[in-house]
Amino acid sequence: MTGSSGTTMPARRNWRDTLKVYLDRRMLVILLMGFSSGLPLLLTLSTLSYWLKKAGVDLTTIGLFALVGVPYSFKFVWAPIVDQIRLPLLTRWLGRRRGWALLTQACLIAAILFMGATDPAIDPWWTALAALLVAFFSATQDIAIDAYRIEILNEEEQGAGAAATQAGYRLGLILAGAGALAASDFIGWPVIFAGLAATVGIGMVAVLIAPEPTPPESWRNLARQPVLQQIKQSVWDPFAEFLFRPGALVVLAFVLLYKFGDAIGGTMANPFYAEMGFTGTEIAAISKVFGVIMTLVGVGAGGLIVARYGLYRALVLGGVLQAVTNILYAWVAVEGHDLLALTVTIGADNFANGVGSAAFVAYLSSLCNVAFTGTQYALLSSFMAAGRTMLSSGSGWLAAQLGWAPFFIATAFLAVPGLLLLFWLMRLYPTPAKPLPSAP
Repeated sequence: MTGSSGTTMPARRNWRDTLKVYLDRRMLVILLMGFSSGLPLLLTLSTLSYWLKKAGVDLTTIGLFALVGVPYSFKFVWAPIVDQIRLPLLTRWLGRRRGWALLTQACLIAAILFMGATDPAIDPWWTALAALLVAFFSATQDIAIDAYRIEILNEEEQGAGAAATQAGYRLGLILAGAGALAASDFIGWPVIFAGLAATVGIGMVAVLIAPEPTPPESWRNLARQPVLQQIKQSVWDPFAEFLFRPGALVVLAFVLLYKFGDAIGGTMANPFYAEMGFTGTEIAAISKVFGVIMTLVGVGAGGLIVARYGLYRALVLGGVLQAVTNILYAWVAVEGHDLLALTVTIGADNFANGVGSAAFVAYLSSLCNVAFTGTQYALLSSFMAAGRTMLSSGSGWLAAQLGWAPFFIATAFLAVPGLLLLFWLMRLYPTPAKPLPSAP
């Protein structure tokens, strides 16, 4: 597939060269930005669902709360603004990517503090509004950060960049997941949210120390063009350039469904743990610490597999592992409060998720044209998020109807459509190094 510079993305064949790319200073910046991206996500997903469960909210309502993540699915709508519009002072000071990132991080701090001030047991609508704002500013930050990563790296570095951003992302998840759940056994949620808001500052430091990518000539010339031409270049061209490529709809369907089964199961993970009798400390230690460590191991392995063996092989391996390891949760459902079963299951599942995520992010990055990086990556990641939000909003109902063990077995089969689409793409384009033609 075509990459951000329009060149091909060959797999490396030497392990020494494969590992060397991780020593680049830009990878540290990308890791810190990944942390800033991962931190707010769980506040609209598993940490939120655990909070709601402890507050006495029913499973069906918890499932519907997945809809607060809708901004992740529709961020492509305002991505052209982030991609093309200059911010007063900030763009001149930091550049277009870092300026937008810093602005959204400041807004995130305010939204997280607002969320911590609500009480879902008394008025869940205020909690839902706050979570929606967190998701909106988080999604907007992702547009700038994802575009930054793709533009600052060469084609052959995208696999390592995907691994670095996923590693930072998972570290953010540890804090927002393990940190929040463990702390909730001892302190109140408003204090927890205040602490999480403060750690957004880590991402702000990353933005301030990061080099700004050189903007494409088309962006530098945009302000001198007629208004209608500016609208066409900002709004129409990014979508048209991608959607008019042969096979674009197959790609979008694959992006939507590749992690569908994993998303359905993940939405109900924390309510499942709570119903099995695991305490917040146990969940934090096993799921949010050990589990995230295993994800980091998987992410690192996935980045190396992409670099050495190519995108398709890594995607197939990650997809199969994600489906198979979901079945292990049925074992936990049968065993009940069994720490060993939970540890084995979470370790295997999170490793598989890490492998799949590194390959998937590298694949999405390879599809973007550098002239429209923010908008095109937002379009692709929005389809990915749709499987995690809108398509998973019925997960609570499904779990209530099937029971926990059949529910998790069903999530494994929900991964099959995505794998079938991947095999179709492999048939259409036998190697991802073969460019996907762009519209003239």
